[in-house]
Order: sequence, then structure tokens, then C-alpha cells
Amino acid sequence: MLRAENLTKRYEDGNLALDTLNLEIKEGETFCLLGANGAGKTTTINLLFNFIQPTDGCATVSGIDTAKSPIEARKQMAYISENVMLYGVLTARQNLKFFADISGKSSSNIDFEILLDRVGLDSGKLNTKVKAFSKGMRQKLGLAIALMRDTPVIIMDEPTSGLDPKASKDFIDLVIDLKKHGKTMLISTHDIHRVKEIGDRAGIMKQGKMVVEKTNSEFTTESLQGLYIQCMND
Repeated sequence: MLRAENLTKRYEDGNLALDTLNLEIKEGETFCLLGANGAGKTTTINLLFNFIQPTDGCATVSGIDTAKSPIEARKQMAYISENVMLYGVLTARQNLKFFADISGKSSSNIDFEILLDRVGLDSGKLNTKVKAFSKGMRQKLGLAIALMRDTPVIIMDEPTSGLDPKASKDFIDLVIDLKKHGKTMLISTHDIHRVKEIGDRAGIMKQGKMVVEKTNSEFTTESLQGLYIQCMND
């Protein structure tokens, strides 16, 4: 479903941001990507979306080469970033309609109230300008947009960063619901304590390389935390 083969990114200044990454995420699987800032997590995501070009190797989604056919590849993926890009001067309804329109969805056939209810956002906020939303509310609206697009793959970059404990738990509950609906997910995160709960597999990156990869049955939260600390100290 989502694959990186010898994926490499070296910048003109010589910085090797990603070093021959090999990764396969199967249909319906959730892969959690851990690592310190600068480890290569966001670079990986940027390459998967072809926001930047690889120096070597390739990435595919549903068999589509993301560098050769970026538009077709992006139709297979939804993206939720640490700071969801929404239009603050527009209401939640207007944001949903805008993103529906640019995705080629007929907004007249979408029940926005049901969509907000599904992500745990009060449907009474539909006509509220997004600039008045908390970060947790913005993340939920971002997830609603992802659900509206109904892509088979969802990629998240630090989606719970900066959220309070309740908002973080609410968001993780939504991710678990997406797992039940068979979505394929790649989640870059610092939140080790949530990985056991949501991840079928977990990987730890350091200096552009995947240095540890484990299945859910092969780690506990405590052992994964120990591996992470060991990797960062090596």
C-alpha cells in the first residue's frame, strides 16, 4: 500500500536528511514513526507526498510512484500536520466546503454535521470561524477533512503535539476508530506512550536512518521507551 525503496534525500549543502529508507506499510496497517527532531521523519513524509524530490530511490502508494505521478498519488493520501492548515477567517462549514471542492467532491452530497459528530466536534461549531478554535478543535476539523476525502491512506505528522491530555486522548480514540475502518496510516510522533495503543508496528529513526523496527507484539511501552533512549544516546 505504502512503500519506500532505498529512499534517499541529500540536500545541496551535503546534509543527508534520509539515508536509503526501506519501508512497507500494508493495507489496514498503522505504522508509528519515532525519532528526535531532525531524524528524518518529516523528510520521509515530504518525499511520500512529493513535496520534495528524492535524491535516489522511490516511494509508491497503491503502486503509484509518488515522484512520477504526484497528483494521482496524492489522491490516495490525506495529510494531517502538527499545525493543520485551515482558513481562520472562514467558518468550519466553509473550510469543509472549500476542501471538498478542491478534492472534486460534491459538497451538496456531504452532511457536514454528521462528519463533525464523527470526529467528536460539536456540530454547533459549523458556522464558527476557525480562528476561534482551540488547537484540539482544529486537529479534529483537519481529521474531518481527511475523512471527507475518504482516502485509503492517512499520514499524520505529530498530530497530538501541543494538545492537552484530554484533547490528545480524544484524537487517539479517533485514530483507533480509523483503524477499525481499515485505513492505512503512517503516524510520525514523539508520544511513545500512545504507540502501543495505536501502532501495529513502530520504527525509530536517527540521522536519516531507520535504526529499530518492531511489531506491536515485540514491544511494551517501557521497552520501546528504553530502545528510544538507547538509540538517542548511541
